[in-house]
This record gives sequence, structure tokens and C-alpha cells, in this order.
Amino acid sequence: MSTTDIKERYSDADLAEFKALIQKKIAKAQEQLEIYQNAYKNDGNNGTDDTSPTFKAFEEGSETMSKEANSQLAIRQEKFIRDLKNALTRIENKTYGICRVTGKLIAKERLLLVPHATLSIEAKNLQR
Repeated sequence: MSTTDIKERYSDADLAEFKALIQKKIAKAQEQLEIYQNAYKNDGNNGTDDTSPTFKAFEEGSETMSKEANSQLAIRQEKFIRDLKNALTRIENKTYGICRVTGKLIAKERLLLVPHATLSIEAKNLQR
């Protein structure tokens, strides 16, 4: 394969397409993050004061587990949003879609599915 067969970077039109996709994903992810944050910040008092102490203890334990789970989901969502915003920075720098290990372009199909990817499938497989 000659060097003219390998694209050095994605075209501005491709970058604009990726940017629109990423911005939509960020908006959706931020909505989801808000839901998670509200779920673990909300005290969720369902008025169990007048029920049996056993049930109340069970519910409080369940509530704690639920808050921890929502907190973990929120942390994960924050990382996802950060990764997407980093991808936008790479688009602005015109380095988006270039594998950080091989230096080759990441397949467009992969970027459409995982728009914050920084590794090609080839480099990802090398990690295993």
C-alpha cells in the first residue's frame, strides 16, 4: 500500500459529522448524569416512620445500596462526558480519529459506535 492510500486525517466534513454526533451524545449523557445525581442526592423518604422497625432497617439498607449504585453510575457518566469533550478537543485540533498507538486512522465505523475512541481495533487487540 503506498502512502497516498493512507489518509493522514479525517476531512473537515467527516470531522463536522463526528462533532455533531459527539455533541448529541454529550447532551444525552448530561441528562442521564442529572438523573443519577438526583437519585443519590434525594433522601427518598417514603414515610416508613410508622412501619415495623425491621422493615425500616431493610428499606434504609436498600436505600444506601441504591445511593451507592447511583453514585457509581454518576462517576462513570462523568468520565464518559469528559472523554467525549476530549474528543471534541481532538476534532478542533484536527487530530481526531488518529490511533494514539499506531498513528493510523481509526475506522469510521468504530468511531461512529465509540466516538471517544483513541485506539484502533489493531492497537486495542495488542493490549490483550
